[in-house]
Amino acid sequence: MRDVRVRFAPSPTGGLHIGGIRTALYNYLLARQNNGTMILRIEDTDQGRFVPGAEDYIIEALTWAGIKIDEGQGVGGPYAPYRQSERKELYKKYSQQLLDEGFAYYAFDTEQDLETMREKLKSAGSDNQHYGITSRMHMRNSLTLGKAETDALLNSGAPYVIRLKVPEKEQIRVNDLIRGEVVVESLQIDDKVLMKSDGMPTYHLANVVDDYLMKISHVIRGEEWLPSAPSHVLLYKFFGWQNDMPQFAHLPLLLKPDGNGKLSKRDADKMGFPLFPLNWADPKTGEVSKGFKESGYLPEALINFLAFLGWNPGTTQEIFSVEELISAFTIERIGKGGTKFDIHKAQWYNQQYLRVKTEQELSTFLFNSLEKEQISCSKEKAIKICAIMKERVTFPQDFWEHGKFFFHAPTTFDQTVVAKKWNDDAVKVLDIFCEEIGKTNEVTTEGAKSTLEKVTASLGIGTGKILQALRVSITGSASGPDLMMTMEIIGKEEVCSRIKYALATLKTTA
Repeated sequence: MRDVRVRFAPSPTGGLHIGGIRTALYNYLLARQNNGTMILRIEDTDQGRFVPGAEDYIIEALTWAGIKIDEGQGVGGPYAPYRQSERKELYKKYSQQLLDEGFAYYAFDTEQDLETMREKLKSAGSDNQHYGITSRMHMRNSLTLGKAETDALLNSGAPYVIRLKVPEKEQIRVNDLIRGEVVVESLQIDDKVLMKSDGMPTYHLANVVDDYLMKISHVIRGEEWLPSAPSHVLLYKFFGWQNDMPQFAHLPLLLKPDGNGKLSKRDADKMGFPLFPLNWADPKTGEVSKGFKESGYLPEALINFLAFLGWNPGTTQEIFSVEELISAFTIERIGKGGTKFDIHKAQWYNQQYLRVKTEQELSTFLFNSLEKEQISCSKEKAIKICAIMKERVTFPQDFWEHGKFFFHAPTTFDQTVVAKKWNDDAVKVLDIFCEEIGKTNEVTTEGAKSTLEKVTASLGIGTGKILQALRVSITGSASGPDLMMTMEIIGKEEVCSRIKYALATLKTTA
């Protein structure tokens, strides 16, 4: 049985899109499930689009997401180098083999020549306005110029590319693990450029050569590469590598939240959610795009969310540890159709993963925020705050953002509550409640509840009628975690101080 060897092969042309993390994840799950090897290869043959820092960002993002690389860039391995720009001589050797065996040819066409060709085909009503079977014999290439003229051009240093010579009247079959057999007529396939005029290979040649040499067993990549797959199948055939061709799986597109079209950075920016795993600073514009990490998403929650963007286990289970994903994952359960990027589901996953953490673990998040705010807090108090708030938060920073009232007394009050609930009855109850609380050694959850019930009963006022007034005097807000427990955490002196301030401040507006 063939060893499972998969590769994640991004291009360092900018920040790694979250869809790239999903692709890496599916490769990783398959590798781990089969005791295989996860390889990282950097496909940097497009030097014109190379972005400094992008490669380091890719490695850092994978590390944060918990996707461990076994072999490849940054790790090493038996098939180094794993950066394609350092493998140029290999590609030249294999492109020359294709030329020598008649499976490729030199093309000397200028941009103007190519534009003229497309216009002619368009005017003739052709559906295939590409460089291929129907047009190549009318172009300036080694198929039409003859050997002497071709050699003269090569010797003169004239710019050229090397193109794949697609055979005529042939059906190319791509067996895809997700989509089944895809059959394409050779007439529909263009003679793809294999080597560019700068001496660098294109993706089409480089990925086939590297996948073969690195003994890749499965190519799991985005749907956008499906139209190119027939050309890759042809290359495996021309090289005589059919028996070593990897199995293909082309993943469904990530769609906008409404399902209308492919998800883009513009969509994410417009709707206010991240699209990169980590903060990405564009080195050209200086623009910083916020990442999932910095937005407060836990890596394990994001991984669970991404796993379900296209795949499903066939059960109702939604929460999966990485180990459970490894066990349950199958390529066959990946759907063909595009999948909506539901950011609300991602937030739900984050909530679930926060809730199963211990208060001790959660307190670390709170302490991180408090350190930035230069606020001191005991471990005991932090743990109590996290316990009372864990069911109400979506992100780690929410412990601080939604719990500032534990550390700062309110200076403003929810005016909706004040208008509806701040009345003579509320003032009477709060005044006496504050006095009674002041007589105790400390405020406890049960003690606060008992005292409030006694005060309201003695005045003949329903406890429920003044709860919101009490809450707004303590926190400034209309809603929040358990009020009695909140008072226990804040402490007797602070509770009394806040109630007195509210009574003094809101008396004239009642």
